[in-house]
Amino acid sequence: MSARPIASATVSFGLVSVPVKLYSTADNSQKVSFNWINPKTGARVKQRYWDAKEERLVERDELVKGYEFSREQYVLFTPDELKVLEAQSTNAIDIAEFIPFEQVERMYLAKAYFLGPDRGGERAYRLLSSALKQTGRAALARYAARGKEYLVLVRPLGDGLILEQLFYSRELRSFDEVPIGDSEVKDEELALAVQLIEQAASDAFEPEKYEDEVSKKVLALIEKKIEGEEITAAPEVEADDKIVDLMEALKASLGSGDGKSAGPKKRKPAKRASSRGKATDKKRAAR
Repeated sequence: MSARPIASATVSFGLVSVPVKLYSTADNSQKVSFNWINPKTGARVKQRYWDAKEERLVERDELVKGYEFSREQYVLFTPDELKVLEAQSTNAIDIAEFIPFEQVERMYLAKAYFLGPDRGGERAYRLLSSALKQTGRAALARYAARGKEYLVLVRPLGDGLILEQLFYSRELRSFDEVPIGDSEVKDEELALAVQLIEQAASDAFEPEKYEDEVSKKVLALIEKKIEGEEITAAPEVEADDKIVDLMEALKASLGSGDGKSAGPKKRKPAKRASSRGKATDKKRAAR
């Protein structure tokens, strides 16, 4: 089934205009979601609005939108006034400059949308995609929509284009606010950590190899509940004694006591001095 567009826009660079449609990149139907149900009636409950000052429920048609300009001080807008504000949105994607894509830090990426050509824009669409691909650059642009101007990046994806919504720099915190301590890295530890990374390294990003295992287990339990079975918590497995020494943890991760790699498929369990640790290892192997 063909994807359904969620919005229309026009990409402009120079005197060239490319009419496009935006498509969601994600399928939210795959998410597991729960609803609030009244167990007495089996009916789904609805969200209601409560006025704390009057202490009563307020119906939807009694409400208007407002903007908080000071603490608990609001300026109210009529539907016609809101339309005036929304009219500031031109749905134009105006390219400001072309930049190397790799210079955009990943923390700036907020959302992504597929771009497809709108009617009459197929040729200009392919032209922009091919030109970006050949130059190795992405288009940094301003996108005015829904009463706000977004900073976006338009880049090639296969034979098409993808639009990535970016955070403004003022919307991001600085990493300098994050305390990371001042511990030193030892050469021996670094060598083993690099070896561990190389042991599990891949030359390609293959996301199709991974699935949401937690959601699969949740859905399986839900199916059991639908069939009338009772859901009970699994017994907790006694935890192993933790390896607190960093060097020992690295060596154990590599699969041998001397730190040499035993290969990605032949990892040996870390040796334990206590019989309790051995028993736990057997339980894990059985699972």
